[in-house]
Amino acid sequence: MPGKGRRGRDGFQRRARKEGYRARSAYKLQEIQRRSKLFRKGDTVLDLGAAPGGWSQVALEMVGPDGRIMGVDLAYIAPLEGVEFLRGDLRDPSLQQRIANLVRATVVISDMSPDLSGNYSVDQARSIELAELALAIASEHRARSFAVKVFEGEDFQQYRAAVQAEFGSVRTLSPEASRKASSEVYLISKRKRK
Repeated sequence: MPGKGRRGRDGFQRRARKEGYRARSAYKLQEIQRRSKLFRKGDTVLDLGAAPGGWSQVALEMVGPDGRIMGVDLAYIAPLEGVEFLRGDLRDPSLQQRIANLVRATVVISDMSPDLSGNYSVDQARSIELAELALAIASEHRARSFAVKVFEGEDFQQYRAAVQAEFGSVRTLSPEASRKASSEVYLISKRKRK
């Protein structure tokens, strides 16, 4: 099976297994933190699209014992000490309300990705829809910092402008741990003080 061999040679995947991270994506978030200082000790983090939990692991390391992490995903996530996980569809208003009742996030992170169809235009549009949902949640929480994965494409600049309008600043990063063939980028924002 060609895909399996390619993954087997993936240095970040091997490194993640060796270092106890649930996914290669942990290194993406570590790089985002190094370059953007997204987290502070004691932050409350809402991790959207959290499965399998790699970003939650990194966020937990960054916020320390006084911080709080809540991860949300459609998929089951194995328990992780120090992290609360909720299973459900973030498009469901009742789940959004439940999250709002449980936590007020200072940082919202989203590594959500659509189920890929193989049609890039469709996949990119779905990626933007998920990113818009993440931005709406970050806005509702008045989060101080926001990081979101999005696929580049025709409506990318419009979405980037919406993030900038909400936060006052935005930068685009393509972490080293992203697959070379991937069109994913991360938008990193911090709310400007008024």
